[in-house]
Amino acid sequence: MRVLITGGAGFIGSHLAEALLDRGDEVFILDDLSTGAVRNLPREKGNGRQHRVFDSVMNRGVLAELVDQADVIFHLAAAVGVRLIVERPLHTIKTNIGATKLVLEAAAQKGKRIFVASTSEVYGKNTQVPFTEEADLVMGPTTTARWSYACSKAIDEFLALAYWKEKRLPVVIGRLFNVVGPRQTGRYGMVLPNFVQQALDEKPLTVFGTGQQTRCFSYVTETVEAIMRLVETDQALGQVVNVGSDETTTIEDLAQLVKERTGSRSEVQLIPYDEAYESGFEDMNRRTPSLEKLVRLTGYRPSLPLKEIVDRVVSHTRQEIEVEAASGGDALRGDEEILAERGNSR
Repeated sequence: MRVLITGGAGFIGSHLAEALLDRGDEVFILDDLSTGAVRNLPREKGNGRQHRVFDSVMNRGVLAELVDQADVIFHLAAAVGVRLIVERPLHTIKTNIGATKLVLEAAAQKGKRIFVASTSEVYGKNTQVPFTEEADLVMGPTTTARWSYACSKAIDEFLALAYWKEKRLPVVIGRLFNVVGPRQTGRYGMVLPNFVQQALDEKPLTVFGTGQQTRCFSYVTETVEAIMRLVETDQALGQVVNVGSDETTTIEDLAQLVKERTGSRSEVQLIPYDEAYESGFEDMNRRTPSLEKLVRLTGYRPSLPLKEIVDRVVSHTRQEIEVEAASGGDALRGDEEILAERGNSR
């Protein structure tokens, strides 16, 4: 197939591109490198089947041309990370809703099958775990910037389902739960890469809040497998499906596990949310998906144990540190050269 991935140079997008190239697809990658990176992309893969376009999804002309060439679209481009969301709420809302609107419009004009990536954040403060796809979405107040992300992604879902209902656009929505793995950066507040980097640097592992909030972490290649299966399943069209692991851990226990697997002597340090982000910050205390629908539709359930996931992230981070040291700190030069050509700066 000919496939378009928006946000294809990002963490999940680059792994999806690699998987699609491995199975023989022709892959078009659209990314503005605002949070993605050139070095994430598969190197020397595809034999001419990998096409990179470093531009914004908001560029209607570029988007229309790429959609026209694609058989299937994976829409992953979005604002990412709690820190970015809190610090730049306007960017979050405009990026998530605006980009999704344009991609859905372009896909509908050509009747192209599309996967839209959503997030477990849409469940908000719902306490009825495990979360099922039909559960109520319980949002916090508009005065708390954190909820702008959840609300914007919920609007994305409403838009996608409206196109399915009114235009019969073949769309699948995946609510992703805490995806982790190689190439994920801690720059925007992702917890596992931050813990691993802090442990390897022998710095305190900074746990925000009480540390008793629970999460489920899914390894990125398993998430990609689930996404690929969903978009190929006709019964999933017009559906919202949870994608992730249902192995639950507290954030404090995750920090202790990272210490154990790295052999670090770092201490675990609790930091109040008001200090970590902003006054009045709110978090979700529990976040566990029901995977019944995913299994029923695809026959697939992510199953890699958390301990193995942490070991893989630690191994990758150590390799990255070695590469960065060997390059004299020039590992990101390729990204910056491209951004400079476009008149931007990181």
